[in-house]
Amino acid sequence: MSQWIGIFWSTFACLLKNFIPILSWLPNYQKAWFKNDLAAGLTVGVMLIPQGMAYAMLAGLPPIYGLYAATIPLLAYAVFGTSRQLAVGPVAMDSILVMAGVSAFAQAGSENFISIAIFLALMEGLILVALGLARLGFLVNFLSQPVISGFTSAAALIIGLSQLKYLLGVPIESSKYLHTIVIQAVEQFDEWSWITLTVGLGGIVLIKLVKKYTPQLPGALIAVILGILVEFVFIFSLKGLDIVREVPIGLPSFSIPNIHWELISELFPLALTLALVAFMEAVSVAKAIQAKHKDYEVKPNQELIAIGLSNVFGSFFQSFSVTGGFSRTAVNDQAGAKTGMASIISALLVGLTLLFLTPLFYFLPKAILASVIMVAVFGLIDLKEPIRLWNLEKKDFAMLVATFIATLTLGIANGIGVGVLISIVMVVYRSTYPHVAVLGRIKGTNYYRNILRFKESESVPEMMILRFDAQLFFANASFFQECILKDIRNEPRRKVVLVDAQPINNIDSSALLMLDDLHQSLREMKICLQFAGVKGPVRDKIHLSGLEEKIGKENFFMNVHEGVQVFEKKMNLPPQEIVLQSSDFKQKKPPNS
Repeated sequence: MSQWIGIFWSTFACLLKNFIPILSWLPNYQKAWFKNDLAAGLTVGVMLIPQGMAYAMLAGLPPIYGLYAATIPLLAYAVFGTSRQLAVGPVAMDSILVMAGVSAFAQAGSENFISIAIFLALMEGLILVALGLARLGFLVNFLSQPVISGFTSAAALIIGLSQLKYLLGVPIESSKYLHTIVIQAVEQFDEWSWITLTVGLGGIVLIKLVKKYTPQLPGALIAVILGILVEFVFIFSLKGLDIVREVPIGLPSFSIPNIHWELISELFPLALTLALVAFMEAVSVAKAIQAKHKDYEVKPNQELIAIGLSNVFGSFFQSFSVTGGFSRTAVNDQAGAKTGMASIISALLVGLTLLFLTPLFYFLPKAILASVIMVAVFGLIDLKEPIRLWNLEKKDFAMLVATFIATLTLGIANGIGVGVLISIVMVVYRSTYPHVAVLGRIKGTNYYRNILRFKESESVPEMMILRFDAQLFFANASFFQECILKDIRNEPRRKVVLVDAQPINNIDSSALLMLDDLHQSLREMKICLQFAGVKGPVRDKIHLSGLEEKIGKENFFMNVHEGVQVFEKKMNLPPQEIVLQSSDFKQKKPPNS
């Protein structure tokens, strides 16, 4: 009995550690790690304070909600996350989507807007947890890199320029269209506040200079401190400079999010998009950092659960959408973070700020927060990627441009939807029309390569050798058949079609029916259908379908060269003995095989 209890307990403990990863590192925590975790936690916490406030404004929320989003979610991720360096909190991309999506239902900054944004975080978190429990982390693959790059660049332009109202000191109505924002700004040129513009541009220049020459220092925090000092010293002379003013003091209180039942169906696509984008951001940066550390493993499905629970628990403490941030994670790693203790320390620092330091932000110019946002989002614009894709893959370049234009013209929320649709269409297209090669033998060798790419390759007379570089299923079965029949129409002297099936890793019932039909059609034309290098799972299905018996076991070869040898040997027989129907096309074992 005790043995069974021990087995049960060890199994339960293993499962518990998988679901609550903090149990795998906290009991073994070493004192030597704390110094590094403390330094990293304080550094990231200092970064989070101005970034959180700026990203809350970016999301259409009062700045204080950015600090709320930098407390409980960090603690939740430290408990459930598998990465020991990932720094969770509000990020530019999610803030962009929150602003774009929620503004369709309420005025930015209003009580209803705040309530919907918090409820959206709850929905996003529940979706992420559900995807993680269902082991559906692969769904993020539908957001291809060209689509992400095109969407990110366009969204960065729209959101960056949406901060013009704080940078110029003029009222500009929120819009999801770039041209509308620009037109409004230009039309109010005479009303621009040059003091506000000077402060904002000064913040941008300062942050960029600090990042370039002393990247170890928190440029955003330095800009915030100097902005507060300038406004405080010149409070009477800097007229027209809009400031944050009252910032609530105290930790976020527990409250159940207001469930907007009437908006669930309309918010679901936005919540799903937020969930996929958040997961993609978190996992990509977590895996990149984990590659440098060999003492733990990032588990994508557990990351879904961890990021999801960070949003769920955060929504009960007035937090909006959070995920892992690229820049903060890099700083966390560079500062020497060893475990999730660094995130716990960052959350404690933000909590102390909420308890004691929020009155200091009264004189913070909104132009400074706008400069923090602009530097962050414009840094997301990647000019090198379109050039790389143009030289590398024109189809991917077209996907990037299409998503970029769709986001600029249709808005951010619709832009990411178009991008996902383009990605899915491209997957379908590439599956339906995969790469196909007609092979020839390299002179003086037993190797067979694409005759269009290798000039030294020679076609085997009266024989077509076809390599199909994809799985064979309902979507591309007709394409496969047409490739063979088209070649035969162009080369009517064909006697054998040999399919190099090595790249085919799967086959379905529709493809099997197509092969049966193709075999019959070729047999009527006195052409033999053969296969080489068929993988075990594929051959099993061919056997179970009865197709192996119809084609003839003798027409299946271990490799292309074996099939070619048999064909060439057969062709050396007297002409009257040559029978081209597969049932009589007997394989003779080649010498030295």
